[in-house]
Amino acid sequence: MAGIHITDIEAAINWWRRRSPSIDGISACAEVRALAEVYGLMVYYHQSEADEHGMPPAAAAAWQHWYASTPDAPCIAICSTAQGDAVCKGCGRSEGEVQHWPSLTPGEKRAVWRRITLQATAWRFNRYAERARQASGVDHAQAGAPPAPDERAA
Repeated sequence: MAGIHITDIEAAINWWRRRSPSIDGISACAEVRALAEVYGLMVYYHQSEADEHGMPPAAAAAWQHWYASTPDAPCIAICSTAQGDAVCKGCGRSEGEVQHWPSLTPGEKRAVWRRITLQATAWRFNRYAERARQASGVDHAQAGAPPAPDERAA
């Protein structure tokens, strides 16, 4: 069973609140209400995770929509598992997690994201994090696109 952590439910609620703000300051959109029901039950029963496959359909659909807006893989294109490391220095995933990433469920992927974020030992969280936040993509122009004006002079 893959568990969806309560912080992911909260992040999805807040994402939906920004996406579909309350018109009157009181009511919430259907997605927020569905996710809030799951969140409230988790709090009431002191649970930190909800079963990925046991959520009510409306809450699951709202969570999936939020999930689709998040980055899929934590890879920063510096994979040390290819050189024999058991855990990638770049992203913090194990060799098995890197190899089987495409077959993991969204809940399993979010569990890995949570673990590597809490550990914060991978380069994605220190050495390269600032550069990743500043990346504009300008240095990776689309194939066949004309070069940027500053690249022509070089």
